[in-house]
Amino acid sequence: MITSVSNPKVKNLIQLQKKGKVRREKQCFVVEGIKMVMEAPKERLREIYVSEAFMQNGEHRMKAEKKAEETGCLFEILSDKVFKEASDTLTPQGIMAVVDMIVFDWKDFLSVQDKKMFLILESLQDPGNLGTILRTGEGAGIHGVILNRTSVDPFMPKVIRSTMGSIYRVPVAIADDLTQVVHAMRQLNMHVYAAHLKGDKSYFEQDYCSDICFMIGNEANGLSDELADLATDYIRIPMAGQVESLNAGVAAALLMYEAKRQRMHN
Repeated sequence: MITSVSNPKVKNLIQLQKKGKVRREKQCFVVEGIKMVMEAPKERLREIYVSEAFMQNGEHRMKAEKKAEETGCLFEILSDKVFKEASDTLTPQGIMAVVDMIVFDWKDFLSVQDKKMFLILESLQDPGNLGTILRTGEGAGIHGVILNRTSVDPFMPKVIRSTMGSIYRVPVAIADDLTQVVHAMRQLNMHVYAAHLKGDKSYFEQDYCSDICFMIGNEANGLSDELADLATDYIRIPMAGQVESLNAGVAAALLMYEAKRQRMHN
């Protein structure tokens, strides 16, 4: 049992939780909670850590030990105090794991053979928004999410928790230049829709049954003019009352599920 926060493994956990630079250098991230650890792909699990209290629950203990045995990954028990220090949550569930990061290249997304649906997010800042978008995107059948480097880190703890496991299954790519991404999509005759207040057409008046990409901008400022100008179409979400715009996660969900609805009936 590890009883000191000075232990190198615990120090590494804390660094991975707090610093994106460390996550990128080591190409891994931390997940917390029984669901997130159990759903982690076996080939990507590096280490599992549990607390003393967690080990006292027979069912949880069996699940954790079985997962570690199946994967051959490191399995360590931490004292409750040390586990709390290493955790990023106020009320830890008593289990966390270090998982390999998969870095996707957005250019590989374009070779998807299915009827394509992607999401471009420009300078999104809220971790909960990104996590919700990834989770909703999985439900809507999206093929990938592309972020720029000024967006929130998709592997930070708050994002990971909000995905509820979708981080394992929704491909995420980070692009140096989103305009280059849009140009490449348009060369493939994809429709690129900018969610924009200047849109003439409501989002449900468009046809999303071909290869498409939706673009969502920063929570405060929306899409940059440079990126929005590259869209094939502006679309808007109609508002009643005095509401000017919706939360980025809600807007993305409406667009993706409208596309899913159309494709189910096409």
